[in-house]
Amino acid sequence: MGSAGQSDALITARDAGLVACQQCGQVHRLEARICTRCNGPLRSRDAESLQKVWAWLIAGMIAYIPANLYPMLLTSTLVERSESTIIGGVVELFEHGSWGIATIVFAASVMIPVGKFIAIIYLALSVQRHSEQNRHERHKAYEVVEFIGRWSMIDVFVVAILSALVQLDTIATVNPGIAAVSFALSVIFTMLSAQAFDSRMIWDADRTKA
Repeated sequence: MGSAGQSDALITARDAGLVACQQCGQVHRLEARICTRCNGPLRSRDAESLQKVWAWLIAGMIAYIPANLYPMLLTSTLVERSESTIIGGVVELFEHGSWGIATIVFAASVMIPVGKFIAIIYLALSVQRHSEQNRHERHKAYEVVEFIGRWSMIDVFVVAILSALVQLDTIATVNPGIAAVSFALSVIFTMLSAQAFDSRMIWDADRTKA
């Protein structure tokens, strides 16, 4: 039997009349509503998944704009007061020769968030269009988006640590700027968007064609 025949022979748990608990993995009959092991709710598919994905994603993209326009870090000394945006901070690190740290900050603050936006948009659109292409690759992309989400908070962590450590009264102080809050919100909203995505829809998108 060819690859096409093998693809046609594959069935989902829903096709077999089964549903797995998303919390503990226990398998039940499709008509079950509560997991007998952990009492968690059972749903074969989240019918509102895409609506929640788009809502959280748009909120995250909106919050990401002021995160890049406004200062992330406010530094005050006896002689001057400086404000650093995300990109401005990366440029300063490069100018001071801290290329490794600058690269990490740029990746965590710019490349990863933008990459997550693009990946989630691609996944949501592919499900909406009932795409049958690259389903294994799309599922792997979803797992990558979920995995790297936690590392996007590196800027917020750095600002929080500096704010706690560098408080020398009138000599020098470091405080978080409004961009820190915006960036944290953007990361949280994007993580919620990824978590709202029901990856099972990737595998049965072709079965839901009109």
